[in-house]
Parts: sequence; C-alpha cells; structure tokens
Amino acid sequence: MSPTAANDAGVVAYEFTHTIDGKAETSPSSIDVINPSTAAVFAKCPDATKDQLDRAVASARKAFKSWSRLSFAERADYLKKYAAAVRERADEVAAIITREQGKPFSHSQREMAQTAMWLETISKVEVKDHVLRDDGKNRLVMNFRPLGVVGGITPWNVPVGLASHKIAQALYTGNTLVLKPSPFTPLSTLLLAEISRGILPPGVFNTVSGGNDLGQWLSEHPGIDKITFTGSVATGKRVMASASGTLKRVTLELGGNDPAIMLDDVDVEDATARIFAGAFANCGQICMAVKRVYVPEAMYEPVVEKFAELAKGFRVGDGFEDDVQMGPLQNKMQFDKVLDVLEDTKNQPGVRIVAGGHTLNRPGYYLAPTIVADIKDDSRLVVEEQFGPVLPVLKYKTLEDAIERANDTRMGLGASVWTKDLKKGAEVAQQLEAGTVWVNHHIGAEPEIPFGGFKESGMGREHGEMGLHTYMEAQVVNVPVA
Repeated sequence: MSPTAANDAGVVAYEFTHTIDGKAETSPSSIDVINPSTAAVFAKCPDATKDQLDRAVASARKAFKSWSRLSFAERADYLKKYAAAVRERADEVAAIITREQGKPFSHSQREMAQTAMWLETISKVEVKDHVLRDDGKNRLVMNFRPLGVVGGITPWNVPVGLASHKIAQALYTGNTLVLKPSPFTPLSTLLLAEISRGILPPGVFNTVSGGNDLGQWLSEHPGIDKITFTGSVATGKRVMASASGTLKRVTLELGGNDPAIMLDDVDVEDATARIFAGAFANCGQICMAVKRVYVPEAMYEPVVEKFAELAKGFRVGDGFEDDVQMGPLQNKMQFDKVLDVLEDTKNQPGVRIVAGGHTLNRPGYYLAPTIVADIKDDSRLVVEEQFGPVLPVLKYKTLEDAIERANDTRMGLGASVWTKDLKKGAEVAQQLEAGTVWVNHHIGAEPEIPFGGFKESGMGREHGEMGLHTYMEAQVVNVPVA
C-alpha cells in the first residue's frame, strides 16, 4: 500500500520507517497518529528505542568525517539533487501532511514547494572567512568550521517546511543530522527522509520518530554537538536544560505573541484583510502569526466589523474538501487549551465575541474563526500565546500607548505596523521589541534573512549568514607575516 492509500475507515497500512545510516528501520513499538479532521487514528509510526538513537548518532558521526571535507559547492549539489527528488513526490507527501496536520491540501502543496526551495536555495548564502587584521606584522583570519553532529527537533504546525530549514542549514555547513519530528506529525518527515536514501550519503541525514523521551535522549546525548529546536517556550527551556550537561550549542526558535499595530491613516479594507490572513493562516498555529491587534479608538468599530465579516465568510473544513481555507486545530491537547482560553475570555466582563466562539458540529478539532472585542490587556487571551483561530482586537488612544502595550510581553518574535506613511512605519517598527518587524505585511521567512526572537521567543538566529554561523564554530588563525 502507498503512503496515501487508505481503507474504508481511512486507515493507512503503509509501513513508515526511520532512516538510520541510509537504511529503513522499524521499531518494536509504535505510536498512533491521529487525523485531526476526524479525531481518529489513521496510521502508525515507529517509536525509536534508545539503541536506535545511539546508532543514528554513531552513523552521523562516522559520515561527518567525509561530509565535512566536501566544499560548500559539493554539498550544495547534493541538496539540489535531493530537492529535485522531493519535488517528484511532493503531492504524495502533501497528502500525508494534510492527513496528519489538518491544513488544506493546497497549503500542504505549498509547504512542499517551500521545502524543495529551501533545500536548494540555502546554498545562495555565502559563508566567508573574515580578515580581522592584516597590518604587515600579522594576518588574522576568522574562519568557520562545522560543529559535527546536529540534533534537530521539529514541531507539528509546519512539519516538513520547518524540517527543511534545519536539514538545509545543517548539511550545507558540513554537519550531519539526526532529526526528530513531533509525535503528532511524524509521517511526512519520515517520508522526507525516505526520499533522501540513495541521494545523500549514508549517515548524513538520519530521522528517528518517537515520543517525549526520545527528545530528551537526543538533547542529552553526548554524541550530539548542537541542538536546533523549534517549538513552545516551555519545551524549549527543557531542551536547553537537557543540553547543558555537555554544553551543546543550542538554537531555540520558540513561541510568539505577535502584535499588529494599525496607525490612524491606514486603509481599513486592505489592512484588515492582510492582518486577518496573518492571524488565521494554518488555523492560527504559526509562531509568527498575528496574535493581537491594536487599533486607534476612532476607527475601532469599523475595524472590528470588518474582521467579523472576514471571519464569518472563512470556509472551515477537512483539508481535502473543495475551497477550504482553514482546517482543524492539530491535536486535542491544543484544541482543549484554546477552548479553555476562549471560555475564560467569555467570562470576562464587557467582552464581545463578534464572530465565531464555537466549535463545529462534526468530528475533529474544529473551531470557528473567532474575533474578540473589548478585552482587557491582562486577560489570558492577550497575555498568552493562544496558537489558535482566536484574535483579540484592542483599542488605543495614543501611539505611544500602543507601542508600550505591544511590548508588554515576555515574548518578542515578530510584530507588524500598518500605515500609508512608510517612514513613520519604520520609525514605529524600530521601537517594537521583536526579532522581525514587518511594515504593511506579516509572516515570512527567507533563506538569506536571519530570523529569531527577543526575550523568551528564543536564542540565536536561523537563516542567512548569521544563522549558518550558529551551525559552525568560529576559529581565528593568527599567522605572522614573513
């Protein structure tokens, strides 16, 4: 049976496997994988043993010796061939993404296109030696060399897309990789690794699936030189603690409570449509999505009404249904968390639910797109990262007040400013405490542009030359001039 074929109950009998040293491996036990559109088990993935992780790390360490000696150009050629093979099986993997993650199939296809793009275009980022001094007496050059074996841990919201970032950066810089996908969405990543067999040298890219124990084993493993983690703040702190025993290099890309500030000259029709798209993409399950909106008092009601209109017209359903714009929340734990925050919101005095606020009467983890008005700054919906399709809209009197309130969070991943005055937008952007601030758009990552957060939204940067340096060790070579 193919990965996408299923019986009448929607169950896929395909044997998904780890990739260890370039070969397929099963495990004695398995994990149920649930389709969030039905809340029913549709497949199983292998649950890696400690011995399998040890062998994956050993194979990566063995492969590192020859892989690290290749030039950047040679490693880029391997990644380009891999990207071509990913494109050939893109729709097959996209169908699995929709089944295990819940997003519309067209969005999964877009994720696969982005995955192939990242694998081949990261090589456009040049890593150069830096001449620190050349004064006729000494020549000091700082060069960058790969760390060794990278351990990658990826989340469930963009399972293959975010995996491709770690694969591309780790391998291009000369490291080898052991990757662990989320137990909620492991299958598409296992397929991504399956595609790599016979293209990448054995041991260069290993993937093992499993539960939380596997993540801790990976973070603590003495054979791992760096951990790159994308996920929640709470889990990121545990990963950092686990990695501290061997002083591994750590990059953490964590959550965000991203504000959008509308200025008083904004085009309401255009800005609300763009902000709505930035808030409800992937059912609101994006770390850099808009999580709260600040609107001038004088234009508050028209903006709220426009958001409500957009929410009421947004088509929600199974990712394989025609014209679906948003699927379910990905898992029951997240579904219950968002419902709990929403229930708390409804109990706040004076709060208006102007659209949504209810689940859908069908199996699965569906919640109608929800717009909340007249909510206070200290409410859970504003303070916490909801990571779901619920958007609070807050009014402000002065721009200084909006900036101060937007910055009043322990997170600082992204933010956006909306205005016709681009100079003013840039000035406001520089006052916001976030790793990336967009003017008149929101959400986006590029291979050439560093990305990461302030405060508890993470440590370090991914992408661009700055991000690639976090996968390498800087070395200064000091040579006297003869």
